[in-house]
Amino acid sequence: MMYWQKDIETMSRDELNKLQLERLKQTIELAGHSPFYSKVLKDNGITADSIQSLDDLQKIPFTTKDDLRNNYPFGMAAIPLKDCVRVHSSSGTTGNPTVVLHSAKDLDQWANQVARSMYMVGLRDTDVFQNTSGYGMFTGGLGFQYGAERLGALTVPAAAGNSKRQIKFITDFGTTCLHIIPSYATRLAEVMYEIGLDPRKDTKLHTVCIGAEPHSEEQRKRIEQLLGVKAYNCFGMSEMNGPGVAFECTEQNGLHIWEDYTIVEIVDPQTLQPVPEGEVGELVLTTINREAMPLLRYRTRDLTCIIPGECACGRTHKRLARFKGRSDDMIILKGVNLFPIQIEKILMQFKELGSNYLITLETVNNSDEMLIEVELSDLFTDDYSVLQRLAKDITRQLKDELLLTPRLKLVAKGSLPTQEGKAVRVKDLRKFC
Repeated sequence: MMYWQKDIETMSRDELNKLQLERLKQTIELAGHSPFYSKVLKDNGITADSIQSLDDLQKIPFTTKDDLRNNYPFGMAAIPLKDCVRVHSSSGTTGNPTVVLHSAKDLDQWANQVARSMYMVGLRDTDVFQNTSGYGMFTGGLGFQYGAERLGALTVPAAAGNSKRQIKFITDFGTTCLHIIPSYATRLAEVMYEIGLDPRKDTKLHTVCIGAEPHSEEQRKRIEQLLGVKAYNCFGMSEMNGPGVAFECTEQNGLHIWEDYTIVEIVDPQTLQPVPEGEVGELVLTTINREAMPLLRYRTRDLTCIIPGECACGRTHKRLARFKGRSDDMIILKGVNLFPIQIEKILMQFKELGSNYLITLETVNNSDEMLIEVELSDLFTDDYSVLQRLAKDITRQLKDELLLTPRLKLVAKGSLPTQEGKAVRVKDLRKFC
């Protein structure tokens, strides 16, 4: 069977729209019980009955991360706390953390959502699934754990870090699938090769689910080549439960966003008006299958577009293109707007380069400059003239992509800091007056 829930995954557009409208009205009714939304809806004259079509969703104001922080901890709750069974939160490094509450029904639906996603990429109850994400308050750990268990796979809750232990579990337990951050996937592969293990021959790995940080198509291909697997992009965020909001199918041509759980909008981040399918804008999501803490028109800050047309896999749920970046991660340098993923896209095209790089923004002689340090592959030469030609070629391609000329520094493998969590790719040392 190709589908976890064929009737839902292959619904016609008319059926999906009808289901979404029905669930949206129920969600608005429920959201009105929260301290935050009761005021928002009342101030804007919105009731469930006032929503007669999906177009009426635009009558509702946007919800932002600041709204969640300002209503910390439980001002967004739509049901009594005694009916909530779990809370997740962000780190809160820039103020109050964002808190998300779940009922037992919410957790059950979330597990099904992740299981559906994993089944879509070919995982079955015969697989051994190893989760390298952190558990605790981070949703990536428990989200995939419960989804894999719902799928029926043997699960290895390895958690983050300790590469040699991860490798031991992979070889000893016959792990066939990993959930892993892209930058750590390449690092783990490097450790395998360093200890004389070829993951393409010496493990049973065939699938990895990658997400939690932006990555380019070139990075995905490198992961597939290093590990001998198929790598599928997944998208999630704690505000929308966590992993499983959208997931690639085996076509690897966009992430299907599960529209029986979420209504998707793409808006211009400046005007906040809807943009046509195929045009990049900010992703806005509305939950329609959650009871503890529904969110209406939540601005994710992620930049993507809806891919027009049908998917060859037969699923009818809309597809999101690979994320360009985040509107709040955008670098503005010398009047040019750019994203780190544009740089990665160029770097990963060169087989002479490793996977680790660092972008440093600094002020030199009252002018803002960009320095890109990137590690060389350990298989490459130390011939100065060859390195000089390589640097010149990379710089030219970066200039063509970014419309400005960065300084490039090729460094030996292992020279740059490595992280077993999300990679730190940008260091901004500019002096702002």
